Amino acid sequence: MSQPVVLRGGTVITVDDAHTVLEGHDVLVVDDRIAAIGVDLEVPAGTDEIDARGGIVMPGMVDTHRHMWQTAMRGYGADWTLTQYFVWYYLDWGRRFRPQDVHAGNLLAAIEAIDAGVTTCVDWSHGLQTTEHADAAVDALAAVPGRFLLAYGNIQDAPANWTATPELRDFLTRRRGDVEGFQLAFDVTGDPAFPERPAFEVARDLGLPVTTHAGVWGATNDDGIRLMHENGFMGPESIYVHAATLSADSYHRIAATGGSVSASTESEQSAGQGYPPTWVLRSHDIPVSLSMDTSVWWSGDLFSAMRTTLGADRSREHLEAHAKGETVTHASLRAEHVVDMATRGGARALGREDDLGSVAVGKKADLVLIRNEHSPVSFPLLHPHGHVAFQAQRGDVEAVLVDGRVVKRDHRLVGVDLAAARRTVEQSVEHLRSELGEDAWRQGMNPDIPETKVLDNPYTYTDYRSASTHGA
Repeated sequence: MSQPVVLRGGTVITVDDAHTVLEGHDVLVVDDRIAAIGVDLEVPAGTDEIDARGGIVMPGMVDTHRHMWQTAMRGYGADWTLTQYFVWYYLDWGRRFRPQDVHAGNLLAAIEAIDAGVTTCVDWSHGLQTTEHADAAVDALAAVPGRFLLAYGNIQDAPANWTATPELRDFLTRRRGDVEGFQLAFDVTGDPAFPERPAFEVARDLGLPVTTHAGVWGATNDDGIRLMHENGFMGPESIYVHAATLSADSYHRIAATGGSVSASTESEQSAGQGYPPTWVLRSHDIPVSLSMDTSVWWSGDLFSAMRTTLGADRSREHLEAHAKGETVTHASLRAEHVVDMATRGGARALGREDDLGSVAVGKKADLVLIRNEHSPVSFPLLHPHGHVAFQAQRGDVEAVLVDGRVVKRDHRLVGVDLAAARRTVEQSVEHLRSELGEDAWRQGMNPDIPETKVLDNPYTYTDYRSASTHGA
């Protein structure tokens, strides 16, 4: 059993249905659970006390879609379009990643997640060309004290192929206790032959959720959603990533089957999957979680996700009003809503709302303290939800608890060898750079688009071409 911990005197953002904020409250953690919330709590002898006065105590954040294996390439694709990403990872150089390169990316991503208060993260791991790559991914996740789910995928092979192997089933059995859970990660091209059907059948047989990039301009569209629905493969456990370029018919299908959408706003508005979709998801009452996609482009924290989501949603609302000669007087999407998406929304998407995503007695003690005594931006604290969404950043995360264990304190990670992680990542980068050669390495930051079907379908396992990117 771990030592009891109490966070004293903070402003507690509970993330309940009423978005309740409790000022000057303590949160007592015993073992892995929140044992009590109140003012001047009496605590067991020997309790570890953390001063939260002047700070915000909130639930650990939940990222439902992050390609963690790509993190060793942080910032390399800063100027890419989505098509260039497809060319570099799907067609050209993604296949050059060794198991140790996947391990390096996952290790750095996992450390970065807990440092930024993301206590639960879905590793959308579509670089698992072999189970050796998958073992390397899980080894990295298991070495870091956060909650990580492995969404197993392989962009270099057809979903029907890699899901059918005995090696996959053996892996899932061997590594079951080493991560928080598993998903299967693959996309649906819209090919009328529905070549992804066998993979859905494997997922159903294994009892695993499927997470899929849906409504992505130039890659996946309404045909994929229709095929999933007509064949009975949509349900409450389904997570649709981006869902930014779908028709009302597809959104109706998602809503009717109880699925949720993982919005990666910073990605969508820069790479080109489609306009960030929270505005349309609201109109269909589809639950939303937030995700950061990949650090090969942008940031790996959910503060950026909350901020850009509010900005994109409000920009759309104002633009539509102006086009009609009207003025928006009250914003539809509020700060409390994106804080909910970043915490309870992710827990809900993962089927974990009963024990994660909010601050309540009996729930798992995944907690974040936002406080920075050395920053002028830390005060005054007038609008706690707004402060989290617009003022705070990863450097303001003073303490993090996962499962009742303190994993960050006084702005420093606990029990994490950052220097060793740096060496691991540097070795991976050195290998990849030498594999490509200096010219290809530099060209890769702005790769040319080859004469292929990549604009109609970036997936290599089917020759299907939708041409939807040219006919709109």
